[in-house]
Amino acid sequence: MADNSNDLILNILKEKTLLKMEVGERTVTAFNQLKRTLSNIQDELRTLIRKDISKNIPVGFLDKGDYEAEFTIADDTIVFLMHTNVFTFENSHEIWKSSYVQQDHSRSFCGKIYVYNFLSDSFKYNRANDIGYLIARIFINKENHFFVEGKRQLGFLYNDFANAECDSENIRKVVESTILYSLDFDPYTPPYEQMTQLSVQEILDTTMQSKIATGKRLGFRFQVDNGDAL
Repeated sequence: MADNSNDLILNILKEKTLLKMEVGERTVTAFNQLKRTLSNIQDELRTLIRKDISKNIPVGFLDKGDYEAEFTIADDTIVFLMHTNVFTFENSHEIWKSSYVQQDHSRSFCGKIYVYNFLSDSFKYNRANDIGYLIARIFINKENHFFVEGKRQLGFLYNDFANAECDSENIRKVVESTILYSLDFDPYTPPYEQMTQLSVQEILDTTMQSKIATGKRLGFRFQVDNGDAL
């Protein structure tokens, strides 16, 4: 009985572990290409913006290691985070309706890259209470196919999981879409009722600028913005 159990454990480990390693390698490759793309876009936009608009508009890419990258343009900072784990999806997810996944369930296992949008001043002034918003999740499987869950154009332009490959051209398109969305996603002032009280201790602890939380949609449910859910 023990030998049979050990065989089953070994078979599962071989199947799942090798699969997850393959997916993980694909995701790391995609994330490294994403960082190279961000660096290239930085160089291109810096030249164009300084020539045609202003030398004072910041554009910058920051490689923060194996799992994080930041791209700043004007007053927006877009943070890309690669998760270290591999995931599949709950039974109700739309992915299971795809014949591509139905033919091979192992295609549902994906690495994941999160994309968040922050106000650049949140980092500049070290405002730890400020809020960033998830604008996209990029999923990559063992065959280097990908799809994106996201806001507006990010939610419908990149959903051909059966055919879309996570190559440099598509990564560039996704990155450009995240930049365009972030630039078009304007801050709202919080509701007045949320800002009516501030303690003396809060004033003494830190400056007003770094203490009062700020976000593009602070005080509003992000899921209902413009009627599109993530």
